[in-house]
Amino acid sequence: MNKYLSIENLNSCFQKQESKLKQLNELLHHYSLLAAHVFVLPNVEKGSEHDPITEITVNKITGNEALDLGLNHYLKLFIHHNNQNISSKAAVRLPGVLCFSVNQLQYHSALSLIEEINKLKAELEHIVTIQSGVNKEQRFEFVHNQLHGLITLNAYRTITPLLNPDSVHFGWANKNIINKVTKDQILQRLEKSYHSGRAVSPYSREQWAELVAREITDIKKLSDDVVLKIKRPVKVQPIARVWYTDQQKQVQYACPLPIIAFYVNYGDNKPKIGELSGYNANAIVHRHKPKAKPLELIIPRLHLYREI
Repeated sequence: MNKYLSIENLNSCFQKQESKLKQLNELLHHYSLLAAHVFVLPNVEKGSEHDPITEITVNKITGNEALDLGLNHYLKLFIHHNNQNISSKAAVRLPGVLCFSVNQLQYHSALSLIEEINKLKAELEHIVTIQSGVNKEQRFEFVHNQLHGLITLNAYRTITPLLNPDSVHFGWANKNIINKVTKDQILQRLEKSYHSGRAVSPYSREQWAELVAREITDIKKLSDDVVLKIKRPVKVQPIARVWYTDQQKQVQYACPLPIIAFYVNYGDNKPKIGELSGYNANAIVHRHKPKAKPLELIIPRLHLYREI
């Protein structure tokens, strides 16, 4: 698609999202609040984005203060919405749940609005990553020339609505993303990098080409039936575990921003909401950790391993 048309679509889509988010904020402020719990996490300061996380302290907020924090969090889409010392490379997370007592009409009005917002978020991501036609390295410039200071991850993150959950508990997820890849796929990736003619900091163009050439040679030496895996560490994330008694079913959600739980004709009963405890990497106990095949690191920068 024409780049200028993509720019027009980007601005139009974002303005619609902002407008709908403000509508949701106003709508939910008029609904009957059953309970609101949000868990404030420490800010990620500039320069510490890639530091390993071993501990996270949690500050619990409840009631109307939690409601205001939660609803305002959906509107925090720009760097200037945060303090100056907070990193613009790490999206601020606010796990929690906002619970409302509603009738059927109120539920459907809110659900329709949330679905519109989530659709616009997906559309915005599609415009930036696909429709614009710009490569990954140019996306930042493409977005910030139009929407200066936009935190794209905040703008992409969808809102999770729930209907009549019996309980909402919280925890932490800390897993690796593991993808199986073939020798040919890795060679194609390396050769594309080699022929691009670009340099990657802190290397000069010549040093980078030399490094990638060595990596290509190392991969070619491997047998054709080698089992290769990319095992990429993921930073610890807050999650919500939602229980439905009638269905005897638990559903787990990523929870970087508050979940919204609607209770239709629920009366004055208070929903069961758990705590989010502080995170301590050294205190984790795995209930069941399947035995994995031993791996040997082949290319550290790609997190590429081979089974041995």
